[in-house]
Order: sequence, then structure tokens, then C-alpha cells
Amino acid sequence: MNYKIIFTSLLSLFIYSEIMAISNEDENLFDVPLNLKYEPEQYDSVLCEWYNKGIVSNYDEYYSSLIDIDMTEVMTSSTPDSIYIERVQNLMSPIAFTYNDIVKRYIVSYTGRNKSLISRVLGLSQHYFPMIEEELMKNDMPLELRMLPVIESGLSSVAVSRMGATGLWQFMYGTGKSYNLEITSFVDERRDPIKATKAACKYLKDMYNLYGDWTLAIASYNCGPGNVNKALKRAGSGAKTFWDVYYYLPKETRGYIPSFIAATYAYTYSAEHNLAFIETSIPLVTDTINVNKLMHFQQITSTIGTPIEVIRALNPQYKLDIIPAQKKSYSLKLPKPDIMKYLDKEEDILKKDTLFLAQYLKPNATNKTQKFFALESNSTTYKVKKNDNLGAIALKFRVSVSQLVKWNNLKNSHSLRIGQVLKINK
Repeated sequence: MNYKIIFTSLLSLFIYSEIMAISNEDENLFDVPLNLKYEPEQYDSVLCEWYNKGIVSNYDEYYSSLIDIDMTEVMTSSTPDSIYIERVQNLMSPIAFTYNDIVKRYIVSYTGRNKSLISRVLGLSQHYFPMIEEELMKNDMPLELRMLPVIESGLSSVAVSRMGATGLWQFMYGTGKSYNLEITSFVDERRDPIKATKAACKYLKDMYNLYGDWTLAIASYNCGPGNVNKALKRAGSGAKTFWDVYYYLPKETRGYIPSFIAATYAYTYSAEHNLAFIETSIPLVTDTINVNKLMHFQQITSTIGTPIEVIRALNPQYKLDIIPAQKKSYSLKLPKPDIMKYLDKEEDILKKDTLFLAQYLKPNATNKTQKFFALESNSTTYKVKKNDNLGAIALKFRVSVSQLVKWNNLKNSHSLRIGQVLKINK
């Protein structure tokens, strides 16, 4: 197997790392010494960690580029206001699309200096939008809501914010659980594009039923209904929309609707601004099968040759490359051409469980389930380094931010200091 090709395909496949505008000057960004010689079997895990650390480290940079833009900066555009106004008015939707100086700043940013970033995000839309639009149509919701995960995560299913919000739709742990998303040491359905989209639709419908206005429902998705309710109370009885309560909302939420409108504008008028969709290497034609037995991704890769990076990209909900199908079945998505290969070789794939799961089994346990889940009782430590944050550390050790806070009696997710030793229960 040519691991140089795999390395190259990973960079292409996970186009998100480019989206996050990773700086080549930051040698410690990924904390992976590239001059080291790795054994072939180590490459998958090293590259996966390299990619994941890049996503976490650059989420804030992505957010500041798209949402938290400098409102004092002078921005110029060769496009007349009259053209912007006409185009925004033509965005026919149940969602009120407003044009003003604030929205204009975001439009100019998205179609100007952040043009390449938007092109890469829109390229990923070819993979995610059909699925998102299908769920929106099932729920009789505006199709324009498909742009929300662009604003939330840059369409990265494994994006993790500093506060621990995860996935395409950036669900926090508590909200994810309240909308029946499974979150364990092995599975995080906040990273499952389909299940997270279903949950997001339910949440947005709940908020729309509460406020009767899509701009307020969208704002509540960002800052929660509590903050929206406070803003409505402060703005007075005449407040009915996002713009009525704009100055009473949290600072980050003030940029949320403008960025949503600008992203919708950039998507709709991409041709007018020469925004070419950069093709994604994620397979666009896939199919899903049910797995009823404990399985490691390597069982599939070693049998039918589907690259493990492809399996990870299509099944991001499995945090340890393991499908923990013990008491119930789980879904597995594969490129459509590989589905028949899997079905033809399923018996051979299943026979390899001991080979690839041995490191997770403890011989002194009484049964296979106990052996497998006994790994959670193991613990290790980690010494905090410069530029570390809990989100990156949590992803590195495949645990949650809330677990790190609890295990180490931290006051909050920001209370870290260089040299601090964290306990990791695994």
C-alpha cells in the first residue's frame, strides 16, 4: 500500500483543513513532528490525529473569519448597493432577508477576501445539502435553512468549538442529549450528519413555534431561547424580529443573521461573483447498511480495500473507528461501489474482529461486552502545553470536554494553565 498516496488523498478528502485557513508558519499547530519515521500501521492514527487537531485548533479562526468580522473596518465593493438590494429582495423565502449596512459588510467579506474559503465550503455543500434539504422538506421548513451548518461549522462534521459544541450543527452536550442524540465514549451522534440534521430540524421547529419568526428562531439556535427572551423583553412589546432586538442580543449573535443572509447570497449568486465550487473528494454516491456486530473500520479496509479515511469521512459519529454494535444495530455508510464488495465479503470481515479489536479487550473480564467496555476504567495523564485548549485535548483522547472538567474538578472549560497535569479516564 502506498502511504504517500494515502497521505495526499487525506489532505484532499478532508478539504475542511483548507477551509480552516491553516497557517503554514505555525510549526506547532498540529504537534506532529513530520521528520519522524512511522511504521505503516501507525500512519492512519497519526494522520487522523493530525487532522482532528487541525480542526479544533482552527475553529476559532474560522469563526472569526465568517461570523465575528471587524465592524469598524472600512470595506469597499465595486458592486452598487442597488444591485445588492435587488438580489437580496429576489431571495424569495419564508425567512425575511433584509439588506442593510451590516449585511453588506458580510456580503462583501464573503465575496471578496474570504472568497476562497466560501468556495471550499460551497464545494462541500454538494455532499451535505441534498441530505439537509431532504430533511427540511420532510418537516415543511424553508430550504434556505441549509445554510445554517455553513455558519455553524463550515460543513465540518467533526468541528468542535472551544466550548465543546460539536458537529455540523454544533450541538452542545446537553442539547444533543435532550434531542435524543447518543453521546458515549464510542459514538457521538452530534457528528452524524443525518441524525444531527433531524435533531436540528426539531429544535428549529420548536423555536419557530415559540416565536413565530424565523429570524428569531435562527438567533435562538445560536444563543438559546433564554437570551432571545431577554432581548425581546428589553426591546419592548413592539419587538417581533431579529432586527428589533439586534442591540440587546449577545455580541456573537448579532453577526449570526447577517452572516446567514450573506452566505445565502454567496451561494445563490456564486456565478455573479466568480465563486467556483471547489470539488470535494468525499464520495457523493453512497449507500447505508446495518451492522449488528462489534466492528473496527480496519476489518473493512483490510478486506475490501476501502480507505479508512473514506470510512471515517462517511461515518464521523464513530470516535474510535469502532462500531459498538452489541445490544443494537448501527448504520455504516460506504461508497456505493463498495457496498456489494462488503456484502460479498461480510463473513470474512466479521471474522477479523479479534485481530483488530484485541487491544480493546481485557482477558480477565467475564464476557465480551465486559472486556470491550472495560477500557473505560483505564486512566492516563496529560501535561498541558502552550496553546492547548480542552476541546483539542478532549478530541486527542477521544473523550468529551465535560468529562475532562469533571475528572479534574475544573471551574470551567477555560481554566487551564501551562504545565497542569490532567487526569484522563479511559
